[in-house]
Amino acid sequence: MLPAQNAEDCPGSPDPRGPMMSAPNAEDRPVPGDALSGSADGRSAPTESVLVAFGATEPVRRLAGGKDGTWRSGGIVLKPAEGVAETIWRCGVLDTLPESPEFRIARPVRARDGGWLADGWEAAWFVAGDADPRRVDDVINAGAAFHRAIAALPRPSFLDTRTDPWAYGDRLAWGPSRTESGGLAQLLAARRPVDLPAQLVHGDLLGNVLFAAGQPPAIIDWPAYWRPPAWAAAVAVVDALCWHGVHPSAVDRWSHLSDWRQLLIRALVFRIAADRTAEPHEAYLPVVDLVLGL
Repeated sequence: MLPAQNAEDCPGSPDPRGPMMSAPNAEDRPVPGDALSGSADGRSAPTESVLVAFGATEPVRRLAGGKDGTWRSGGIVLKPAEGVAETIWRCGVLDTLPESPEFRIARPVRARDGGWLADGWEAAWFVAGDADPRRVDDVINAGAAFHRAIAALPRPSFLDTRTDPWAYGDRLAWGPSRTESGGLAQLLAARRPVDLPAQLVHGDLLGNVLFAAGQPPAIIDWPAYWRPPAWAAAVAVVDALCWHGVHPSAVDRWSHLSDWRQLLIRALVFRIAADRTAEPHEAYLPVVDLVLGL
């Protein structure tokens, strides 16, 4: 079995923007009123004007994850928006997405002026549940249901202008070959053409599917990518193997998916390149060997 890792030791683990609509836990803590003086960098609590704009009237608590930038006030969860165009687009999609018996979503909350942003913050309704990265198969199945629901959406133009580390990793994984070293060079050299239809997908499923007894899984914190849906499954499997000690048999269980080895290779490039380090974190190395040996 591949070794488990602690999240604090994982610079290349799933998107450190982290869950936005997560369930409460022991790390949630109330914030006194004099702390309500922050800006939209998220390190401080949302200002009183932001809370008023979204109708949030309860004391705020910081939620774990999300770079310490996610806050809950009663049934409303708030965090700084990362990309105005993407936030407005995503909120519009999730606001009108039909209910499904297969998954839940965190519906966005409109500000008092009718928009989706207030002073650089966005908000959504809290959804109950906890992430369980060891339930990778259930995560993938929930993601597949979500992807079926959004399959007809057109490609948004903001995907071409993102410059964050994950956008860099995505472009390296799928773009023209370039000179790299170490494990990345091996992976890039092993790429072969993939001829699978692309659509909008969730690029960080493993830590952003919440499970609650008696309810469908909840999909939160959607970073949008235009890739084959099975690539999202490959990212989830790679994350589970690298950071959560999931048995390598997870690779075999999803090997019926078309071009599975190639999608795993691209998932590894995506994650490793987003670290922007000279060499992959050691947690990736046994997974790189596993995938290249398929």
